[in-house]
Amino acid sequence: MNAGMELIHYLVADGFKIKTPLFNLKIRVPGEYDGSETHLPDGVHPTVRLQTSAAFRKYLKDRVKVEFDGIDQTDGHIAEARDEATGLIDECATLENIITIHGFGLKIESDDAHKNDVGLFFVNPSGDPLLAKVLAVNEPKTLKAVVPPGLTAGTAYTLRVVTQGSAKTNAHMLKELRVMNSEFTVTAHT
Repeated sequence: MNAGMELIHYLVADGFKIKTPLFNLKIRVPGEYDGSETHLPDGVHPTVRLQTSAAFRKYLKDRVKVEFDGIDQTDGHIAEARDEATGLIDECATLENIITIHGFGLKIESDDAHKNDVGLFFVNPSGDPLLAKVLAVNEPKTLKAVVPPGLTAGTAYTLRVVTQGSAKTNAHMLKELRVMNSEFTVTAHT
């Protein structure tokens, strides 16, 4: 198994497309290289495309059944956080770079009385929240924010969204604050 994975690693690094019974894998490294490089330039990251194989999709279609067990009664949810500097999901947050959060009921809004209480917060293990002061995108299913420079590198933070917006209707503002916490942590790094 280890030898097979090592072979896949080298083949993918050389630009080959890998086909297995379950998935196809292709990697691309942007830019031009003369072959003498020992590492990628700063800011350049390989992009990986993973696609399920036709046989695996057929297996899922034939054998997997979806069962609906009711209506979702939750009041919003943080599904994932993508660190745009590294491309990693639910793992890290690069200081002063963009983090994209997906979920539902995320839009941050408030009346004048609560405007200082709402926002996207990074909560350390002691429970102390730090506000992300810059929100580039503020939509019901997506938040894009600049990771605050005041986070401590190497510390794992829980994401918290505090809003008065309703998760069920965009036109309705709640009287009380609604709080959502991520079920995962992101580790701050530089």
